[in-house]
Amino acid sequence: MPPLHVIVLAAGKGKRMHSELPKVLHCLAGRPLLAHVLDTARTLEAAVIHVVHGHEAEQVRGHFHDAPVRWVAQEQQLGTGHAVRLAMPGVPDDAVVLILYGDVPLVRRDTLQSVTRPATSGAIGLLTAVVDAPEGLGRVLRDQGRRVLGIVEHKDADADQRSINEINTGIMAAPAAPLRGWVDALENQNAQGEYYLTDVISRAAGEGVEIQTVFPASADETLGVNDRVELSRLERLYQRREADRLMRAGVTLVDPARLDVRGRIVAGHDVHIDVNVILEGEVRIGNGVHIGPNCLLKDVEIGPGTEILPNCVMESASVGDGCRIGPYARIRPNSRLSNAVHVGNFVEVKSTSMGAGSKANHLTYLGDAEIGAGVNVGAGTITCNYDGANKHRTVIGDGAFIGSGVELVAPVTVYAGATIGAGSTISKDAPENQLTLTRARQVTLRGWKRPRKK
Repeated sequence: MPPLHVIVLAAGKGKRMHSELPKVLHCLAGRPLLAHVLDTARTLEAAVIHVVHGHEAEQVRGHFHDAPVRWVAQEQQLGTGHAVRLAMPGVPDDAVVLILYGDVPLVRRDTLQSVTRPATSGAIGLLTAVVDAPEGLGRVLRDQGRRVLGIVEHKDADADQRSINEINTGIMAAPAAPLRGWVDALENQNAQGEYYLTDVISRAAGEGVEIQTVFPASADETLGVNDRVELSRLERLYQRREADRLMRAGVTLVDPARLDVRGRIVAGHDVHIDVNVILEGEVRIGNGVHIGPNCLLKDVEIGPGTEILPNCVMESASVGDGCRIGPYARIRPNSRLSNAVHVGNFVEVKSTSMGAGSKANHLTYLGDAEIGAGVNVGAGTITCNYDGANKHRTVIGDGAFIGSGVELVAPVTVYAGATIGAGSTISKDAPENQLTLTRARQVTLRGWKRPRKK
């Protein structure tokens, strides 16, 4: 098989976005448009991915500074044919070239494989689609035998040609050696004064090269982004695709239109997700997990049988089996909850581990703490972990009982089985299996009267 070289055209400014941000850096499902295209290109196992960039080039390159791509500068945007011409010096003659676009993020791997296949035997693969409203799009011209003759851009088309509803998506694959000659010979005698890559098709057809057209499974795959309205439409299409994938994998979505996926989600069977849930980054959800409405989960792993009640925020954390989180709980980065842990309403956990069966059910802050198994943390407990300059750790041993309204001033250790009396401020280690408390003497001032306004 000849090596595959992918050329991604990503040099456009995107004037209709009305933004200082380059168009390919605008986000779809929480990630730049170009990131989606590069991800799909990588699944094709290309030898090299060439990215042609131009507008705000440093910003684009900076965002993808660690991407394994070859950058090609297009300082003047003279058309798609000109962009491909600039990339071709980095492509060997024995390669197959696949042309993609940085603002067309929904095309599927299987579709691109079908486009690439004809080029391995000397033909051109061309992705086309039949649409009801082809306004502004290039039309595919065929003879009476349905052989492709060329492509005419909308601005250059006559009335008969504009009545054609088979459109060019711009995505094509061709053998590198002849493609090099075709793009070098392109001229800019057209309404735009640009070097059209589409003119390659008529040149190849004139030389007797076969043009094999491929239709996508859905025309949605070929949609690009020119303005924020189109970006919002693609967002909903992407979200529906992800929702369908999850439901086919055994996830129940109360309303597929009210789930937002902004990352890579792996979910087991019998998962139940309520409305207005946002899943970001790398999220792994075990079998039988229930997620209530209005939750945000980012870069988390949730063990089987866990229930996440409404209005919880969880980030960069792991949760074991059979836990109960929320409602209104916040699990912050670097937190690890073991099996059967309960974290209740208005509890915040940060950089803390909680052992199996431990509970913090109400109005509590646990930061930089190591909590053993079977610990009960009472309402209103605070680990005072920050002294204004440094963070300090609190350690609570297995089976400890922390009463309500306790302040644990770190660094401090509460040993296994210890009990801390309600309302205490603990700044020294508490011994195991003993009651430790701090209490000021309660005083009643007889005859005292509350001040009154004059």
